[in-house]
Amino acid sequence: MAPLLLLSAAPFATNAAPKPAAQRKPAPEFSAKAADGKPIPLSSFKGKVVLLNFWATYCGPCKIEMPWFVDFEKKYGPQGFAVFGVSTDEEGWQVVKPYIDQVKVNYQVGVVGEDVATKYGGIDTLPETLILDREGKIASRHVGLVSKSEYEKDIEALLAPARRPGARK
Repeated sequence: MAPLLLLSAAPFATNAAPKPAAQRKPAPEFSAKAADGKPIPLSSFKGKVVLLNFWATYCGPCKIEMPWFVDFEKKYGPQGFAVFGVSTDEEGWQVVKPYIDQVKVNYQVGVVGEDVATKYGGIDTLPETLILDREGKIASRHVGLVSKSEYEKDIEALLAPARRPGARK
């Protein structure tokens, strides 16, 4: 995969709040390659709210976000949430494994090729993060670095219905 553009000159990218459920489209299915070579299909997260993060080890803004995602996995995981980190590094696990060990990543990470970026309309800027609802539909898309609180607003909004007793999906 060709090196991707990193963050624009703006310190934070603009955020799109979660779309109403009727306007959401299914996230294209793909499998990322785990460190052990086994596939990690996106569909394995169905039923959870998923933060799907496209990143690379050379991406400065990605490195800022990753500790937040570790926190999110701890805080929201028991509520039906998961982070899925998808590395676009051409060198693959050779560079990804040492980095995620150093950061102590506690969520699923896989490596993908350019074909996956194409399925998502092209991933031209890193980081690019999609928040998927429990049905695997894209609720919001963040291009570039956004604040931790913006991610939390999206995550909490999508988890909220499941936390309320008697709430309908």
